[in-house]
Amino acid sequence: MSLRVIAGTARGRFLKTLPQDDLSIRPMLGRMKKSIFDIIQFQLPDSTFLDLFAGVGSVGIEALSRGAKKVVFAEISNKSLTLIKSNVDTLKFNDRTQIIKCDVIKDFSVLQDKYDIIFMGPPYKDGDKNMLALTEPTLKNIIKYDVLKESSVLIAQKHIKEPVRKVTDLDCFRIEKYGDTVISFYRRLR
Repeated sequence: MSLRVIAGTARGRFLKTLPQDDLSIRPMLGRMKKSIFDIIQFQLPDSTFLDLFAGVGSVGIEALSRGAKKVVFAEISNKSLTLIKSNVDTLKFNDRTQIIKCDVIKDFSVLQDKYDIIFMGPPYKDGDKNMLALTEPTLKNIIKYDVLKESSVLIAQKHIKEPVRKVTDLDCFRIEKYGDTVISFYRRLR
């Protein structure tokens, strides 16, 4: 599968990704990514951006291309971390990135800064095709570890069938649906 940057300074550049038969990473559809970035376009310039469950880094790289000041990529898979590093190196975004190996559910404390924008795209299923439910625990960790600024935007991608209860201190102010994917936009309750 070919993956490329949609807009900004790296527009049209292709990213390295896994072979199509490797289903351990599920890249975001281009139209979905374009829609998300259209929605957050005014918050993006000079922002600090956290890309959770970063995969090959396509969302964070899109943010860098469109003017984010710094992107932190958080990922547990060594394969993914290697691809993120390669993609960041190729596009010469090294000076504006930090790549952190962590389990977002168990090791969230390593992500101690506060971010203007957080994107989370957790995997829907494990290697045995069992449904995972990582959205709610990740939202709870974001609140527990206090990584949102007052005006931050939190974007959560999940499967339409994944149940997510209301998380204290978060206001879901917008929901977009793309096939079997739901994108929810949150902000802190003041």
